[in-house]
Amino acid sequence: MASSRKARLYGGMDAEERRAERRLRLIDAAIEVYGEVGYRVATVKAICEAAELTERYFYESFANSEALLIAAYNHVVGHLHEEMIAAAAAAGDDPEARLRAALTLYFTRLKQHPKPARVFLLEISGISPAVDAVKLDALRVFSDILVPPTSDQKRGDKAGAATLLSNGMVGAVISIALRWVSKQYPQAVEDVVAIAASFCRVALTEANRRTLSS
Repeated sequence: MASSRKARLYGGMDAEERRAERRLRLIDAAIEVYGEVGYRVATVKAICEAAELTERYFYESFANSEALLIAAYNHVVGHLHEEMIAAAAAAGDDPEARLRAALTLYFTRLKQHPKPARVFLLEISGISPAVDAVKLDALRVFSDILVPPTSDQKRGDKAGAATLLSNGMVGAVISIALRWVSKQYPQAVEDVVAIAASFCRVALTEANRRTLSS
């Protein structure tokens, strides 16, 4: 029994834990490599070298490079969304304060971590329909964090209008972020937040108007 247990454990981890650890190392390495050279130039070999793993371990976790890109994107976005949600919650119940808190966290992280920012903003675009679908799902979450939809806005004719408002709001914020990052952060975070918040405020105002008129 002891020898069987020893066979399953290595470095204090069982086989499943080791696979998960290797997968995370590949994701972290991919973010680094994508941030330096871009997804389209990055190779499996380069990512495995950065992760200090042989290429056979790549295919243990990922079917192809696109699958790793999606995993890296979801990893970056998942952490970012969690932090934005926490920042908004800490700001209290005022929608404007919550919006500014979430935006401040968002733009601060883009500046603090330029390589993940590149994955989030640049490398995910124009790859394939499957990648586009993942990006669209993430943008829906992003929109709901900035301006949470009410139950009324999710029903009937209001759902279509609310979606258009959300799409426009997210598009404005992403466009601002893209230019800001590509120009090497020329404005202070608080100035960029003020600009982005002005676009989002339109969505907030319209959402409130529709709620009051219902």
